[in-house]
Amino acid sequence: MLSIQTHTEAFTPPNRDRILTTLKPDHPRLMMDANTIARIKKQIAQDTVAAKIYRRVKRETQEILTQKPSEYSIPDGRRLLSTSRRVKERVRQLAFVYLMEGEQRHLERAWAELEAVAQFKDWNPDHFLDTAEMTYAFAVGYDWLYKHWTEDQRSILRSAIVGKGLKPGLKGYRENAWWARSHNNWNQVCNGGLGMGALVIADEEPELANEILHEGIKNIPVAMNFYAPDGAGIEGVTYWDYGARYNVLFLSSLFSALGTDFDLAATPGFKESGDYQIYVSGADGYSFDFADCGLRRMSTPMHFWMGKHYGIQHYSWFRYDTLRRHGRGTVLDLLWFDDSAKDFNPNTLPLNKHFRKADVATLRSSWTDPNALVLGIQAGGNYNLGMHRHLDQGTFILEALGERWAIDSGTERETYQRHRNKRQRWEFYRIRAEGHNTLIFNPANGPDQNPKAECPITTFNAVPDHATAVLDLTDVYADDATHAQRTFEIIDQNHVVITDDIKAKSPSELWWFMHTRASIKLDGKTALLTRRGKQLKAEILSPSNAIFTALDATPLPTSPNPKQADNTGRRKLAIHFTDVTNLQIKVKLTPELSP
Repeated sequence: MLSIQTHTEAFTPPNRDRILTTLKPDHPRLMMDANTIARIKKQIAQDTVAAKIYRRVKRETQEILTQKPSEYSIPDGRRLLSTSRRVKERVRQLAFVYLMEGEQRHLERAWAELEAVAQFKDWNPDHFLDTAEMTYAFAVGYDWLYKHWTEDQRSILRSAIVGKGLKPGLKGYRENAWWARSHNNWNQVCNGGLGMGALVIADEEPELANEILHEGIKNIPVAMNFYAPDGAGIEGVTYWDYGARYNVLFLSSLFSALGTDFDLAATPGFKESGDYQIYVSGADGYSFDFADCGLRRMSTPMHFWMGKHYGIQHYSWFRYDTLRRHGRGTVLDLLWFDDSAKDFNPNTLPLNKHFRKADVATLRSSWTDPNALVLGIQAGGNYNLGMHRHLDQGTFILEALGERWAIDSGTERETYQRHRNKRQRWEFYRIRAEGHNTLIFNPANGPDQNPKAECPITTFNAVPDHATAVLDLTDVYADDATHAQRTFEIIDQNHVVITDDIKAKSPSELWWFMHTRASIKLDGKTALLTRRGKQLKAEILSPSNAIFTALDATPLPTSPNPKQADNTGRRKLAIHFTDVTNLQIKVKLTPELSP
């Protein structure tokens, strides 16, 4: 069984009274210094990608100038988070463009935003992500524009950071708040946001800053080390983006403010985590959206920082190449910009990777062919089900010919409203196993996989002509089976074979599902999926009496059916069995160009 204990044994936090001994006396001290703006101006003049990023930042900042300052709003009855994020983006862009251009209107608009939010009754500490992100927003506004504020303005901002950010955070630390020591993104966001707030007011409030920083530096390795040994998380690659973003913001700020990160960046697993998005995405860079992961193109500004800090060329190449081809850079890209690996050859990277502990794996035929065959496999543990994990062990995503044939159902927004709908996560179709590309035993109205199950990848053999991954699903279906094993094979880099070996405890009903956006044409043991003039052929190799059916992507009649997302446009290829005892299911998936 996989332990989810904290992994802080190897990290010794600094003595509290030593943390601020190297504090930089002047501002800015978060992620930049007096030379940063000149360096960025030079890189914009020399590099077309950097120039394109800055044009986009300026264009967006022009729009901010026309918008009213943010107002206190908790539209879903729980979260101020959308406001915190809007304030963060506005303040960071306005401050940055003011430093670049020196136009008073940007400074005045930044002040209007900060002054309005400083008057909020609170920053919603009951949902502490909101408070942490707002603390970061104010830290940036206070620090980057410090020399341009009046003493009265500094006092207002400092009071807001302390009273609405750091003191509620200190209360959380002293009362053992769960977010401080969690192994997921809450830890990184909350400790990182508070830590940056502490760094900017540390000379005025050294005792408070010391305690906040000591707690943050002590606790953030719990989440960082959870990526060990290979760099993968359990919440999906877009949640890695969120957690790692605040992690790197904090590390970068520690270096710029104190000259050291106290060896946090050496936490085992964090260095390797830059590979997570690179591998767990398809041929065009779109995420394999397992768990509560959004479906969007991967790469982040953190890849620049990590590439430069760790000397890992393909991290910086991954971000630079994405920006070169698709744009949409941010201020953080300009702060951490690294074009040193822009000519890196991705074909030097291994094609396949198994991220141990998280037990997610990907297999691909090429890094550069847009028609590459790419297979993503999800195993691991369901212990994070209460946060962002799904009952999806054994599921897969398949791409070929530039199309995604086997899809994940994606995020269910109603699971973020459980304070209102009072439903369990596993009641929603997109969370349930039946909403994924896996097996269902004896359908009923309870969880359709063991919510506490572990599913290890027991074999991973990634040779090019016959790559294999074997998953032990026995614990996942422990109520119904004495043995359940799923084997994925990519043969000759042109087709996939999925084999399920089952030993049921008693005669059982069993479903095999694969979700798709393609049209489905059935012919007994064969199904032809068609999408945009391309085809994927599915064949049942065993058992001999099985046939394919096609179903809507909706709950089975025995399943819960609360208000939830509409899956129109998606269907699922299915195989149905009854009275199963010992059974082998073998399905072959072969991409084919249309005749």
